Amino acid sequence: MAKAGKRPGATTKKKGPVKGTGGHGRKALEGKGPTPKAEDRVYHKAYKMKRAAERRAATGTTATKRSRLGGKRTSEELVTGRNSVLEALQTEIPAKHLFVMSRIEVDDRVRDIMTEANKNGLPMLEISRSELDRLTEGAVHQGVALQVPPYKYPDAGNLVLDVMDRWHDGKMQTPPLFVALDGITDPRNLGAIIRSVSAFSGDGVIIPERRSAAVTASAWKTSSGAAARIPVAKATNLTRVIQQAKDAGIFVVGLDGGGDIDLPQMELASEPLMVVVGSEGKGLSRLVTENCDQIVSIPIDSAMESLNASMAVGITLYEVSRRRAAKK
Repeated sequence: MAKAGKRPGATTKKKGPVKGTGGHGRKALEGKGPTPKAEDRVYHKAYKMKRAAERRAATGTTATKRSRLGGKRTSEELVTGRNSVLEALQTEIPAKHLFVMSRIEVDDRVRDIMTEANKNGLPMLEISRSELDRLTEGAVHQGVALQVPPYKYPDAGNLVLDVMDRWHDGKMQTPPLFVALDGITDPRNLGAIIRSVSAFSGDGVIIPERRSAAVTASAWKTSSGAAARIPVAKATNLTRVIQQAKDAGIFVVGLDGGGDIDLPQMELASEPLMVVVGSEGKGLSRLVTENCDQIVSIPIDSAMESLNASMAVGITLYEVSRRRAAKK
């Protein structure tokens, strides 16, 4: 007689692992290790942010923070990394705040950074690592970041006219001297040009509003502090500013390999002068060339195609300075 609850002739099956329960093929899962971090997964957002930060670190260790202040969109640059921050403070880059990660490992560079910040009366803010990571948008910061406010550019036309008024009023000992950039997009080139203009008693640098290098932290550092002394003005239309300069009595010379005369024969050096330099690849634009009073070449070895823009400006300003000194 069969027991209650069982059909006659039924067999009892022993329970065991089946597919989908995790018991089947357990050995196949062994040895794969923990799940990779998000930043190490190629298709994850954190991976892309990490790679972007590495690229920024390799090209200047700066990040740009954008915000809306008073209804206007502004950009504030963050200099990150201990060496870059220390160098920025030593070259007197204007800064708003120094961000320092809480419980940072203090080494000689961190001590020097804090000393420079105290010397300049710069506010230091201690923030958490996660907050600093968010603020620098994933850039390699090493626990420190320097907030640099946007550079305030004067209007190029107003700058030219103001300097010429001072010259006519007898408030300047040497004729006005400007350098205008046509298509220079490397901020380090801009910084080096600002430094040369300062070294040879120039009165300002003029850059176009578009397609031009800006006064970033990189330009500040390359200028070795000269950006604090030499105004960098923006021109909505560079050709129009050149025309205004000519109307005000300034002679405009463009630097180009196929010039009308060589630099040693430039008689205009002792006059109020604007030197215009173009990019290494494209040179001066057509409209700028047409509006120059003279195109000047720097004699160089035929094996060398061209000079770096900042080097060409330095050589030209030296010749201008030499001629002006000889005429005194």
